[in-house]
Amino acid sequence: MQRLDETRSFIPIGIAVLTVSDTRTMADDRSGDILAERVEKAGHRLAARAIVTDDVEQIRDQVRAWSATEEIDVIITTGGTGFTGRDVTPEALEPIFDKRMDGFSEVFHRISYDKIGTSTIQSRATGGVIDATFVFVLPGSPGACKDAWDGILAAQLDYRHMPCNFVEIMPRLDEHLKRGAGRPA
Repeated sequence: MQRLDETRSFIPIGIAVLTVSDTRTMADDRSGDILAERVEKAGHRLAARAIVTDDVEQIRDQVRAWSATEEIDVIITTGGTGFTGRDVTPEALEPIFDKRMDGFSEVFHRISYDKIGTSTIQSRATGGVIDATFVFVLPGSPGACKDAWDGILAAQLDYRHMPCNFVEIMPRLDEHLKRGAGRPA
């Protein structure tokens, strides 16, 4: 069963929040506000925050730029995970994942199902790793952002969380690069 190991010190990490929307501004971005507040309340650093439109290249460009920044360990996006014509966040990010995190989507949907029932199938929440940076792609609703943070991310982004957590493996996410993988001998 999961628990907090109080003998371990909390390790704050840098988290960026990206809202994907054609209509939101910083003044009315409730989902981005919820995530930013939870990040800071947990003791992490809100390393960056931005809004981009529902455009594959804009989404990719922002996430790639942040994933290349040492101060950012995790990127959380909100918005663009539905089925309408403008919902393109999974299409933008899944092709550039170095590794996909199927379990994130599965657990998110289980938590969501308990709250909104079968409506959870209208979300294509996903997660993965890009350039040794964890990326979580959340729906744009404030409730979904709360569920993802409170039900998954708060624990997995806490070094004290047992039996395992993402923070403890962050230093090893790019170890394949350190061994020279992909380079000619």
